[in-house]
Amino acid sequence: MKQKSIYIIDFDSTFTQVEALDELARISLKKHPDKEAIFQKIEDLTNLAMEGKLSFGESLAQRVRLLEASEDHLKQLIKHLKKKVSKSFSRNAAFFKKHADQVLIVSGGFKEFITPVVSPYHIRKENIYANTFVTTGDGKIIDYDHANPLSEEGGKVKLMQQLNLEGDLYGIGDGYSDFQLRESGLIKKFYAFTENISRESIVSRADHVTPSFDEFLYVNNLPRAISYPKNRILCLIIGDVAPESLQLLKTDGFSIRHKKTFEPKYVKDVHMLLLADGEKVEPEKLKEALKLKTIGYLGNAKDNLDLKKCTEMGIVVFEDPKHNPRNANFIPKRMLDFMNKGTTYLSINFPNLQLPLIAKSHRLIHVHRNVPGIMAQINTVFAKHSINIVGQFLMTNAAIGYAITDINAEYDKDLFKSLKKIEHTIKFRVLY
Repeated sequence: MKQKSIYIIDFDSTFTQVEALDELARISLKKHPDKEAIFQKIEDLTNLAMEGKLSFGESLAQRVRLLEASEDHLKQLIKHLKKKVSKSFSRNAAFFKKHADQVLIVSGGFKEFITPVVSPYHIRKENIYANTFVTTGDGKIIDYDHANPLSEEGGKVKLMQQLNLEGDLYGIGDGYSDFQLRESGLIKKFYAFTENISRESIVSRADHVTPSFDEFLYVNNLPRAISYPKNRILCLIIGDVAPESLQLLKTDGFSIRHKKTFEPKYVKDVHMLLLADGEKVEPEKLKEALKLKTIGYLGNAKDNLDLKKCTEMGIVVFEDPKHNPRNANFIPKRMLDFMNKGTTYLSINFPNLQLPLIAKSHRLIHVHRNVPGIMAQINTVFAKHSINIVGQFLMTNAAIGYAITDINAEYDKDLFKSLKKIEHTIKFRVLY
């Protein structure tokens, strides 16, 4: 019989984008004359513990003493943290609801702010393990419960030994205390979570590096909000491109490579290509770029790209011949809209289609040669697989048809195979 899987998830810099005690300090010490020096001290203590250079217990004790916080400050912190949930956790809220009995939050942070932040994600209160504050009658935080194993060095290991859980245990976190679970042999695999911070001392010892929660769900074949993690999508940037354009694409989660030329080693793996004005792509390289889905050109693409070949290969091209001086991110935003929503608005070679995201659905994109009867074949495939269609849109030009179908049913790989086998299909992909 297959063992039950249990997912042990850290809170600070994992479930949330920030370290909560650091944020609490910025709230509680807002009017303190030496606040910047104290902020830095607290941050240093956090990093020393996360990197395994200072015992967690000593780091925690020193940080709490420096806080000068109260219950009123906690209320402000909770409101702030709810806006700082890591993006990949937030978009996969459905996973937590479905697997509520398998998810544990295990943190060296404090229940007083963790519970209100994770509870909306259907994580059960009895599955939240963290420290607790000690307060005075007037609500001032003066200490914490030293009897809690999570307040000690190796606290997560001690807690898991006490719980003695049965099943396959997987740990997800960013710090040394998370790695200790793997080192102790208590969990099957440790996933270093790097969406918010990457600590080389932890990453180098992880079983798997997961730049997002999507990646964790993908490698474990678990239900997820997007079909293919963005960190696996290679976005190649060629030439002199503004730093803010690179940052925009990087912030969205794509794997970024910035190069002077289109090196041969990237041709077969590139999904997105952003080209500075004047850069060219040789026809031979274009033919080999079978994974390429979109090209953004920061200038006039004519004479620099084989647009006919791009269309034949199902590659959406965006150009900016006027160089849009007011917005350096004009083209990167078009590329993001295409990759995230399937939007081809302002493309120079595809039918223009602009759609909103539809909640609780899966979006499938089918690019095909513009010949009669394709949509009938697509819908016949959906009918054979008992797929319920939420919305369907088709736009064509002289060369191609661009069809987007939103479905709300669970799908299987046989559906994909059938759609890809339809005659005259150029490209098919699942957006989310």
